[in-house]
Amino acid sequence: MTETATASLMRRINRSAVLNLLRTESPVARSEIARRLGLSLPTVMRIIDDLVREDLVCFQGSEPSGGRRRLLLEFKGSAHAVIGVDLGGTKMYGIVSDLNGQIHHEVRLPWQGNGGPEHALESLYALLEQLIALAQAEGRKIRGIGIGAPGVTLSASGTVVWAPSLGWRDLPLRQMLSERFSLPVFVENDVNVAALGEFGFGVERNTPNMVCVAIGTGIGAGLIIEGKLYRGHNQGAGEIGYFLPDIGFLGRRYEGFGALEELASGYGIARRAQQLLKARGDALADQALTAEDVFHYARAGYPWAQTIIDETVDYLSQALAAVGALLDPEVIVLGGGVAQSADLLIEPIRQRLQGVIPFVPRIVASNLGPRAVVMGTIMLVLDATTGHVVVNQRV
Repeated sequence: MTETATASLMRRINRSAVLNLLRTESPVARSEIARRLGLSLPTVMRIIDDLVREDLVCFQGSEPSGGRRRLLLEFKGSAHAVIGVDLGGTKMYGIVSDLNGQIHHEVRLPWQGNGGPEHALESLYALLEQLIALAQAEGRKIRGIGIGAPGVTLSASGTVVWAPSLGWRDLPLRQMLSERFSLPVFVENDVNVAALGEFGFGVERNTPNMVCVAIGTGIGAGLIIEGKLYRGHNQGAGEIGYFLPDIGFLGRRYEGFGALEELASGYGIARRAQQLLKARGDALADQALTAEDVFHYARAGYPWAQTIIDETVDYLSQALAAVGALLDPEVIVLGGGVAQSADLLIEPIRQRLQGVIPFVPRIVASNLGPRAVVMGTIMLVLDATTGHVVVNQRV
C-alpha cells in the first residue's frame, strides 16, 4: 500500500530526519536540530525522548548559549552491534561493527563454490555463529544481521532468487537465518548494499543522488535517489552490465554476462586481452591473464595493454554517459576490483564525457574498497530497524 502524508508518516519522516542528523553530525543541541530541520522544538523533544528510550541517543556534555548552557545530544551507535556479511564469489567476508561504522572484528572465509549450494549455506551458518559469538563476548546488543548476496534478491522477503556463484535458487535466506539465530535479518543484492555503504560512510557520504558502479568480475550499479536506494519494479535497477555498447549487440540472448560485462568487466578485459595477444602471436597469450595483469602491463608501457585499457575506457564512458543523461546524479562512485585501477580510468572517462551529456557528474573512486558491502549492511540494518523514511536534509 502506498503511504500518504498522514500524521503517522510525518512523524516517521521527522524522526528519520532527526536520527540521521544526529548520526552524521552529533553532538548537537535540540534547538540546533529544530533550526536545521525546520521543526518545532516540542516536536524535536518528543522524538529525542523516544530515541533515548531506544538507547539510540544520549546526552553528552553541553555548550554555552548566551547566559545558559545547552545540553548536547550524541548518536549512541557504539552501543549496538551489527553482523554484516558479504557473500562473494571467492570468499565470504563478515564483520562485527557498531552503528557508527567502527569495525570490531573481521572474518574472511575462503570460498570456491565447489561444495554445492548446501555447503555454501552451512559455511554461512558457521561464519555467522563465529561473528555472533564475538559480538556477545564483548557484551554488545546485536541489532541485526545484514547480508549482501551476489545475485537477484527480493529485499522485501529476503529471498535469493538466483546466485550462480553460490548455486542458490529461490532460497528464502532471510527466513532461514531468522529462524536459526532468532535475530532480525535483512538480505539485499550486494551492489545495492555497497551503494548504501558509500552513502553512509564513503568518500561522498550523504550525497542524496549518487550512483555507485561496481566493476569486478561483472558490472553492476546501486542507485541512491533522494537519499533512498532505488531497486526498480523487478528489483533489477542498476543492472548496467546489460547495457548494449552498439546496435551489433541487439537480437542476442545474454544468459550469463551482459553485453557490457563481456567487454569491460574484469572478465571482459582479461578475455579481450587474451584474444588480442593470440591474434598477434604473442607468447603472453599462453598465460592466464587477469584484468589486474592488463593494468600492470599498461602502466609498464606495453602498447597492446594500453589498447585494451583505451577500449575499456570507451565502453565505460558510453555506459556512464547513459547513466548521467538518464539520472543526472551528483556523483558516480567507482568501486569493485577493476576500480582499484581508477587512476587509469577516471580522468580519461571525464574527458570523453565533456560536451556529450548536459551535466557531467563528479566521478570518484571509492575509498571503502572491499569493505563497501559490509559497511552497507550497517546502513541496511539501521534503516530497517528504525523505520527509516527518506527526507532530503540538505539545508
